[in-house]
Amino acid sequence: MTAPYLNATLSIEERVDNLIGQMTLEEKVAQLTSFWAYEVLDGLSFSEEKAGRLMQHGIGQVTRIGGATNLGPKETARLANQIQSYLIHRTRLKIPAMVHEESCSGYMAQGATCFPQTIGVASTWDVDVVRRIGEVIRTQMRAAGAHQALAPLLDVTRDPRWGRVEETFGEDPYLVAQMGIAYVKGLQGDNLREGVVATGKHFVGYGASEGGMNWAPAHIPERELREVFLYPFEAAVREAGLASIMPGYHELDGVPCHDSQELLTNTLRGRWGFDGIVVSDYFAINQLFEYHRVARDKVKAAELAVKAGVDVELPSRDVYADPLIDAVAAGRLDVSEVDALVRRVLTMKMRLGLFEHPFVDEGRALTVFDNAEQRQLAREAAEKSIVLLKNDGLLPLRPDVAKIALIGPNADSTRNLVGDYAYPCHIETLLEWDEDNVFDTPMPESVTTVDEFVRMNSILQALRTKVGSDTEVVYAKGCDVQETGADLSQAVAAAKEADVAVVVVGDKAGLTAECTTGESRDRATLGLLGDQERLVQEVVATGTPTVVVLVSGRPLAIPWIAEHVQAVVEAWLPGEEGAEAVVDVLFGDVNPAGRLPISVPRSVGQLPVYYGHKLSGGRSHWTGSYLDESTKPLFPFGHGLSYTRFEYRNLQISAAEVDVHGQVDITCTIQNVGDRDGEEVVQLYLRDPEADVTRPVKELKGFARVHLKAGEAAQVVFTLSAHQLGFYNRALEYVVEPGEIEVMVGASSEDIRLQGSFTVIGETAQVEAEKVFTTRVQVMTGGQL
Repeated sequence: MTAPYLNATLSIEERVDNLIGQMTLEEKVAQLTSFWAYEVLDGLSFSEEKAGRLMQHGIGQVTRIGGATNLGPKETARLANQIQSYLIHRTRLKIPAMVHEESCSGYMAQGATCFPQTIGVASTWDVDVVRRIGEVIRTQMRAAGAHQALAPLLDVTRDPRWGRVEETFGEDPYLVAQMGIAYVKGLQGDNLREGVVATGKHFVGYGASEGGMNWAPAHIPERELREVFLYPFEAAVREAGLASIMPGYHELDGVPCHDSQELLTNTLRGRWGFDGIVVSDYFAINQLFEYHRVARDKVKAAELAVKAGVDVELPSRDVYADPLIDAVAAGRLDVSEVDALVRRVLTMKMRLGLFEHPFVDEGRALTVFDNAEQRQLAREAAEKSIVLLKNDGLLPLRPDVAKIALIGPNADSTRNLVGDYAYPCHIETLLEWDEDNVFDTPMPESVTTVDEFVRMNSILQALRTKVGSDTEVVYAKGCDVQETGADLSQAVAAAKEADVAVVVVGDKAGLTAECTTGESRDRATLGLLGDQERLVQEVVATGTPTVVVLVSGRPLAIPWIAEHVQAVVEAWLPGEEGAEAVVDVLFGDVNPAGRLPISVPRSVGQLPVYYGHKLSGGRSHWTGSYLDESTKPLFPFGHGLSYTRFEYRNLQISAAEVDVHGQVDITCTIQNVGDRDGEEVVQLYLRDPEADVTRPVKELKGFARVHLKAGEAAQVVFTLSAHQLGFYNRALEYVVEPGEIEVMVGASSEDIRLQGSFTVIGETAQVEAEKVFTTRVQVMTGGQL
């Protein structure tokens, strides 16, 4: 007779009740943890003996079948099937496992499409691109037998010293929320039975750490925590149905996030109605004992995490193993508290349809891994991510340029075009950790670094293909990313003889010691490292017109370069199609329209520097600037140039007065008044000039990326709910107050082209339960308008 929990005609609640009623404590605890995929491998083959030791009582999750092995797509799907087959045929309760993977810049696996790193995706200001990237990741992960993606990062970050800036959508809560919502919808789809669980991380304030240092405390007042740092998470939960949350490694006001009932129970489940699963960051439950020291041992750490509401321990069995069982035996935890976690895990597995469809078609994976359509999306994303920071007329390059000197450490590297969570970077990390004996189980010798994980060209290769035989390209590396004392003579000689010099400098992303950006790669300075700036200076000194291309994971403080170089291009970490995208921008085949999602500082001494500061912030009173430097950023949030020009006009606000529960249309006309087609990112900012508590000088509340042919015009309509004007008052109530609202429309946070206002009328209203997170945008083209 089939057990009721295997009967798909019953409700999920009935099935879970039935299953929990049959489980031993050991089987319950097994559902709350994971193991590394390589732990069941002999070489590259599945080991039933190892599986038996790890899955005797079942298992909740499997860690990175694709991301922690050297298996290709078909082999990854086969191993997933073998693990599920063992669970279904060799364990008592036949509970399938969830497989989780990383997906910061695409599914982190051999052969999967590598998109631009997240900070580059944010620079597109294009939610449709973000959603489609999520859909590709969902397709590839599901085909490989994976069910949960440990992304997106919803951290608002305003300190580029922090190494993980590259993994974020930048400094603004509205932009982060909109990108996050799109990513979650793309990953999860309309139905989790065909989707992948998205994981919002790192909950919360992780990107606001003390000194920009990884895992350091974050000092955030409660109102700012809610309005800025919690906002993208709340938007993703309430608007996109985000199905999983990962707490941060850090602490808030003395309480580690993995030990915070206030965050994980009261806020997440209580105020927002979150009904998904909370998964730990890797090793973070044990950190309650070994790092934060709020627990005297692993047993206490288990107690704290369970009571806080952490459902699953990743990446392997540690605290949620014998220590958790001991906590129950000692009476520190009641079985019912464990059951609450198990219930959520089993519910998610049933929502995913794993009990009915645990296996995948091993042959299908090859057809959906980095196919032509997916590569085209990677190209589109890379092209749209590139930000033209400065241009004195040198760009676009003439197609008949006779000689180009291509110089710099990132000019002929494919490895340095990808972000820290790209596949080869994490294999490098695992191997380094293995050498340092981080793991209880050594990695098999069959796991090795593979740089060529997907077909890619360097910028040098792409440039030579682009220009063909009519243009000579002379390459000189000059120096490595961190090298000092380099001999730059060859690079200088190449520049002297060229018509134009293209210098490609920046970062190497990853988590290992030689990397300059990425997780744990925090910095005390923000200029180019090593001899890279000296390289640029000596090239400029030759008198040859110079373009600097930044391949970087964070905004770099480069005031000398911004002043002395004719053109500066920010390419971020553009992924597998990034080289071609950069070259197409340089020659004008792509008209750049990326916009900065984070302000670029002049120096570390300016930090924090961000556009949405308070009236009393952003300057030294009463003089304005510092004694020795401006308080203004080198390049502001939202900035980005084009090879054409756009004119803004005809601001219209649909009503002079708007009820506290009403809405208003804000309309403007934008026209391409240049001689080539291009795209403009129209940005809507608002200011509340008088309120119960101080408000920012401006806040992004809408944006639209608009494509216009030369001479073409469009009307952009932003439909704004008055509830979006809410804030937390002195009693920490989310309210909309009556009063004037100033409207600003422009091309960046500093380049405001149109201004107006309207007035909110009525009585102050509490609207916490009726929050609106997204401004509707309509774009209507039509000739001269």
